[in-house]
Amino acid sequence: MLLRLLNLHILDRNSALFMNEIESNLDACSYKDQVWLAKQIKNLSSIKEPEQKQKKAKLIKDKITLAKESLQKRLEQKLHISFPEQLPVSKQADQICDAIRANQVVIVAGETGSGKTTQLPKICLQAGLGRKGLIGHTQPRRLAARTVSNRIADEMQVELGSVVGYQVRFTDQVTDTTLVKVMTDGILLAEIKHDKYLYKYDALIIDEAHERSLNIDFLLGYLKRLLVKRPELKLIITSATIDVERFSDFFNNAPVFSVTGRSFSVDVHYRPAQEEDEYSQSLPDQIANTINEIIDEEKIRRWPIGDVLIFLPGEREIRDIAKQLENQAKEQGWRDTEILPLYARLSNKDQNRVFAQHSGRRIVLSTNVAETSITVPGIRYVIDPGTVRMSRYSYKSKIQRLPIEAVSQASANQRMGRCGRVSEGICYRLYSEADFQTRSEFTDPEILRTNLAAVILKMMDSGLGKVDEFEFIDVPDSRLWNDGYKLLQELQALDQHNRFTPLGRQIASIPADPRLGKMLMTAVEKGCVAEILVIVSALSIQDPRERPQEKQQAADQAHSQFKDVDSDFVSFLHLWHEYEIQRDGLSTSQLKRYCQKNFLSFMRMREWREIHRQLYLVMKELKLVKGNTDSGQFWAAESENEVKATKEKALLASPQFRIKSYESIHQSLLSGLLGNIGTHDEKREYLGCRNRKFTLFPGSGLSKNRPKWIFSAELVETQQVYARYCAKIEPEWIESLSVHLLKKNWSEPHYEAKRTQVIAKEKVTLYGLEIIANRPVNYSQIDPVISREIFIRSGLVEGEYSGRAFPLKKNRQLIIKLENIENRTRKRDVVVDDEVVFQLYDQIIPKHIASGASFEKWFKQLPEGEKNKLCFSENDLTREQSSEFNPNLFPDHLDNNGIRFPLSYHFKPGDKKDGVTISVPINAIKQLDMDRLEKLVPGLLRDKCTQLIKSLPRTLRKHFVPVPDVVEKILPRIESSSLPLLEAISLELKRLTLVQVPVESWNLDALEDYLKINIQVLSETGKVIDQGRDPVLLSDKLKHLSSNDAPLISHAEKDEEQSKDWVFGDIQEKILVKQAGIELFHFPALKDEKQSVRKVICTDSLLASNLHKMGVARLLYFKLQSQFSLYKKQIKSYSNMALLFAPVGKAEVLYDDFLMAAIASHFFVEEKVPLNKSEFEQCYERKRGDFFTYIVSFSELVESILKQYHDLMKSLKGKLNIALVMPMSDLQLQLKNLIYAGFLCATPYERLKRLPCYLQACSIRHEKMSRDIGNERRYVPVLSQWWQSYQDRLRKFEAQGIFDQELEDFRWLIEEQRVSWYAQQLGTIETVSEKRLNKIWEGIRR
Repeated sequence: MLLRLLNLHILDRNSALFMNEIESNLDACSYKDQVWLAKQIKNLSSIKEPEQKQKKAKLIKDKITLAKESLQKRLEQKLHISFPEQLPVSKQADQICDAIRANQVVIVAGETGSGKTTQLPKICLQAGLGRKGLIGHTQPRRLAARTVSNRIADEMQVELGSVVGYQVRFTDQVTDTTLVKVMTDGILLAEIKHDKYLYKYDALIIDEAHERSLNIDFLLGYLKRLLVKRPELKLIITSATIDVERFSDFFNNAPVFSVTGRSFSVDVHYRPAQEEDEYSQSLPDQIANTINEIIDEEKIRRWPIGDVLIFLPGEREIRDIAKQLENQAKEQGWRDTEILPLYARLSNKDQNRVFAQHSGRRIVLSTNVAETSITVPGIRYVIDPGTVRMSRYSYKSKIQRLPIEAVSQASANQRMGRCGRVSEGICYRLYSEADFQTRSEFTDPEILRTNLAAVILKMMDSGLGKVDEFEFIDVPDSRLWNDGYKLLQELQALDQHNRFTPLGRQIASIPADPRLGKMLMTAVEKGCVAEILVIVSALSIQDPRERPQEKQQAADQAHSQFKDVDSDFVSFLHLWHEYEIQRDGLSTSQLKRYCQKNFLSFMRMREWREIHRQLYLVMKELKLVKGNTDSGQFWAAESENEVKATKEKALLASPQFRIKSYESIHQSLLSGLLGNIGTHDEKREYLGCRNRKFTLFPGSGLSKNRPKWIFSAELVETQQVYARYCAKIEPEWIESLSVHLLKKNWSEPHYEAKRTQVIAKEKVTLYGLEIIANRPVNYSQIDPVISREIFIRSGLVEGEYSGRAFPLKKNRQLIIKLENIENRTRKRDVVVDDEVVFQLYDQIIPKHIASGASFEKWFKQLPEGEKNKLCFSENDLTREQSSEFNPNLFPDHLDNNGIRFPLSYHFKPGDKKDGVTISVPINAIKQLDMDRLEKLVPGLLRDKCTQLIKSLPRTLRKHFVPVPDVVEKILPRIESSSLPLLEAISLELKRLTLVQVPVESWNLDALEDYLKINIQVLSETGKVIDQGRDPVLLSDKLKHLSSNDAPLISHAEKDEEQSKDWVFGDIQEKILVKQAGIELFHFPALKDEKQSVRKVICTDSLLASNLHKMGVARLLYFKLQSQFSLYKKQIKSYSNMALLFAPVGKAEVLYDDFLMAAIASHFFVEEKVPLNKSEFEQCYERKRGDFFTYIVSFSELVESILKQYHDLMKSLKGKLNIALVMPMSDLQLQLKNLIYAGFLCATPYERLKRLPCYLQACSIRHEKMSRDIGNERRYVPVLSQWWQSYQDRLRKFEAQGIFDQELEDFRWLIEEQRVSWYAQQLGTIETVSEKRLNKIWEGIRR
């Protein structure tokens, strides 16, 4: 048969006779030997040499003899086969045996405790199986494989490893005499790769098939296909009483044997929360009520106290409800009650407490591990809330979710079956029967709720064809298959066409999850296999660090020695390192005590080391590592007795580890977990791939620092999504490891002058997560066509490229010249469009030119004659119908107060420089004549006049239509007028139409910005400090910048700084200086310093004039000082003035003010203020003779003023009527600003002579104030507003170093207006009115 199976060809007659002889003997060999011998015979037929053929044939005959002897020994083995009577399956052993002989597939369904697991292998032996091949018996867990093999060996009275053996991952106790081989389903799957037809076996028992793990579903699908090719192979499937019909149908209606378990009757009580209590009755309350019901039931039935098993979804629920039940037990008096938890992560010690003997009642709170995996003894009552935490993989979010779901009917029945094992039992379901009936019949198998990458890899590695052609009991959704393929592509195990890559074959050879395999393969490249082996083996087991509920703080403290602030994976290395040191120095019992002290599971640590050792051996077998290296790393020993070098173990503690190894270790780990990266988003949250948000697991060592970028070993969703086992990474690592997965987007391609390249912003994303944002890249390598166009448009047309090629400079200068004409005329009708210029360059420049470097290289290689082709003429760049340009209408400079200020033009509406810009040094801003600036330049004056007239109120505007024609008529006279613009327009309009336009009717705010000159303030170096269209506002903003902004700039020589005589030489009226390339005027002056005179330089001519006048007066004061004592004796009013002035100030202050005012008013009334020593001396000689006469008359004026002031102030004293508070305050303020220390010098002589009139008006006002309260209420607010406006403007001008005569005149007009309102009989020196003062105020420069 096997010869035919191998398609052997008979070559000649002798060979045919030999083949017949061989084939007749092959049936006496085992299946495994038959296959080996058949292959040898096939090879024999291809040998041509007769001698070699004969030699080979003899070797085959010898092998056949040995194989027959081996089978004979197996047949002759004496077997002790008995079936314990207490096991339910023993009663049906004969029927099952007959069914196995008669059928290729048999399904045995039985509950836990029926004995099917241990008795079926013996039934197979009784049926004659196990001789030509092994009886393979699979278990879902390693522990179960060991315990089952031990139990069968004990019952058959043989040693383990002889007739009965077992094999689990990394442990093999199977010999040539073994008939029954117990193994994990993973071991059988691994054998398929090397033994596709499983010739080693003549019977296979798939136990616990109802668990429907990935391995079980895959095995069942594969075996169904295999049974067709191996009709002699027997398959026995065992299952709990769950969906056995599904198995039968899958295997073509295979017979089913149902074996009842050892159980008593079980009552089911449904106890749903009442509708009215649905929101008030919590689960703990339901459970407590149910336990009280159990206590009552025991009293009614007179049952002894029984144990209770309560199923809960997870550890958190177990801890919470355990605490609440303990409180309930105390409150309600539950006697002799012990509450114990049971879940997979619980330590062995705590798990064993559940199985220990006890007295009283035990309440066990368990997850679904107690459904099938573990049988809790002594359970009489089961409380089933009807929920379970089910592991489900989301192919959309790529997260292993752990939602709490309603259990299926099958699971609910399994839970019910946990009671009634020792006596009658009761199952309390905390939901309604109707709810039970609507639930799904069976729990979804694992293949429908997990990532299928490992299944796909196994199938491809085993050569089983396409997954969509493979027959599964429950076919997974195609989206799950696609997700598995995508993960393998991410790991580079498959290419884009889902074909195996060389790396994929290596990953498939490693008995671990594909992601872990990828980590190991990357570690080979990075040179850190030692560390990654430790970490990968740690990730393959349950965390060995225990955290008992009652000792959580102590456990956390013990584990803190292993923690690493940057990486939970390094924590594994620290733990491994420390454990290895302890293991070498301690005995087994001491090591157990060490583990117990540090809250480590001794069994899991052993498992960790064993997995590490076997993974190392696999890597060594694949020639990916060498033996013990001397690279300073530590390796697991191939044997337990192998001793490590101390230096190898000490590496992990050294500082060099973090520097040299951290990056390579975590890059290796990251290569398998690229979908689990995240960046810190909010306080506690991270944003991960596919827009997932997650938080660090609370036990992570990174939870305090929260690095910017991390990756995790897994993302698990419970109440929220947690990242478990995390590490800090750098984003650059992600890009280098995920080149095949990254998506790159480019935006905003633009020319960058510094690089002379077209640069774009590159955004790099991995599964939607932004890894790199706005990285500048050379766009010409991405899109050379677009880059070339941008380079020509931005670099050449717009002039951003400043290369060495002379044609480009000529072209740009010509374009700037033409654009400047457009800026001045504000018409875009001169230069051709950029598109035309682009076409000119596009026709000449080759297609490959996309950057400054490539352009320069090309231009250098051009012949000299062809280089001029790049030079464009004015005709090339000018529109055909462009308007003529008159440069006189748009001058380059503006003459203002004798200074030539440069002008620039911009045509960009909305821009702050739109229109005409005048460049002004900071020290010249005070010298600007705004009346001149208002007229702009001749080319824009027409537009300004037109807009001003159009902005007039309609009642006025109707007289000036059509406006353009009116402007055309008045414009020549306005241009030549010396009046301010608004006055000139008003005058010309009145002359033309006889219509008067009031000043307040003009609306300057309605003007567009380009019709207001833009003042650009420059520093001495020419740097722009600020700009705006209001010179006063600019001066105020910039007054604090530097000494150059001060009104005085000292230019005096050191020995001339202060003097009492004229030692300053000639004082020029103005001096020309150059600042920011602009010539402007400064104004020298002598300044009064009281005790001396100092030469200063002013930036304002009027201020300089006033300072110089008083400075020269002080020099005259010093020359006349010898006569002052004579004045005191001969002027009768001299001492009386001091007495009258006493309430205001000191006598010496008054005398100094009096003498200086007398000197200034006498010497300079008709005389020009001297500018040199000669003029000074002449002035002194001409006026000193009659100075005494003048000072006597001047003293009389001053005395009369002070006498009036003294009498007036005396009259103001006394009780004040409350109604007169505001008028009196205004009067007192007026007097305070008329008479004060220094008022004689500060008040112009002509106004000083009017002070008696002003004081008399004050007296008259005070006298009739109470009778004239109505007028007071009307006048005082107006006066207050005028005075406040005057004071504000004065302070601003003083800060700017400006003296404004118009502002000074306005101040005294206020006094004349007071005379007009309060003492009209006294008369005024000029016409005044409220309207006139308001108009004058509007005309004062701002």
